[in-house]
Amino acid sequence: MINLDGTIVKQKEAKLSVLNRGFAYGDSVFETIRVISGKIMFWEDHYFRLMASMRIMRMEIPSSFSPEFLEKEIKEIIEANDLGTSPARIRFAVYRLQGGYYTPATRDIGYVISAEAMENSFYLFNDEPYEIELFKDHYVNSGLLSTIKSNNRAVNVLGSIYARENDYDNCLLLNEKKSVVEALNGNIFLVKGDVIKTPPISDGALNGIIRKQLVNILKKTEEYTLEETSISPFELQKADELFITNVAQGIQPVSKYRKKSFENKVSKNLLSKLNVKARLG
Repeated sequence: MINLDGTIVKQKEAKLSVLNRGFAYGDSVFETIRVISGKIMFWEDHYFRLMASMRIMRMEIPSSFSPEFLEKEIKEIIEANDLGTSPARIRFAVYRLQGGYYTPATRDIGYVISAEAMENSFYLFNDEPYEIELFKDHYVNSGLLSTIKSNNRAVNVLGSIYARENDYDNCLLLNEKKSVVEALNGNIFLVKGDVIKTPPISDGALNGIIRKQLVNILKKTEEYTLEETSISPFELQKADELFITNVAQGIQPVSKYRKKSFENKVSKNLLSKLNVKARLG
């Protein structure tokens, strides 16, 4: 079942025009949201990021788009897919309504909410081998547009194809200044001693929900020192640990980058803290 502009329909009946601006111009933003037994994880952060993304894209935000209304819409699609007591992954996409060419005929929007089951209620630690490499064919441009989740993800798609063709589990993306920005599907953190670094949003890094949660956790702990600073590719092989964060997986430790193998002690410790925060809401 799919929520199409507030109406729940069967997936095969959920149709968008081939002239839809999300398809024609990538004129769309989205949120990937984790729901556990009907509870939306980190909902406030998702809501405000979605609103910020719509503003950056100069979309008209409907007066009905309150946190309560959108939460109700998400919970209804969860129930419609019989996922009320299961972990689920939600994709909430907003697109500008059809019309115009590069210049839109309107700033009004439509939306689609879909749901699919997930295996685990909370984040599990994955210590399986996980090898990464740099993707250098194309760059992420620093600036606001790179910090939001939009349908313009060509670099991520091409990087994912490169990773699969070369038997890597993931790749790291660079910005135009040749600094490490993020992974294909999440934010990157680097551990050296008791210092943990992550690229700043100003470098073009996605304004990730789990990134924000970990930043808040790290600011309150005395175990580590957090630095939001640019990361050079040369620093990667000198690190003790690397790990990737996103809403679906939580924290994914990296085991190998080129000839360097990494520990996973810090990522394991932080994952337990993240799960505690998720449970508390």
